Amino acid sequence: MRFERASKKAWELPTRPSNEKLLEMYALYKQATEGDCEGKPRGGLRDRAKHKAWKGVAGTTEAAAMERYCEIVDSLMG
Repeated sequence: MRFERASKKAWELPTRPSNEKLLEMYALYKQATEGDCEGKPRGGLRDRAKHKAWKGVAGTTEAAAMERYCEIVDSLMG
């Protein structure tokens, strides 16, 4: 499956993406695999940023989140 391959390739990117891009990828991955974000963020700044990013893609379908995630990974692979 394309999404599974992209998930593996994400760990082999030639360069580290920006924090913003990493948050977008995190949010799309979580949306694709778990659906809408529920609950409150944990305490740390990083956890709150991840929670906010995931909340930001609420309502995105599983298929759309997977597709966008794959597009991002493909673009970062060069």
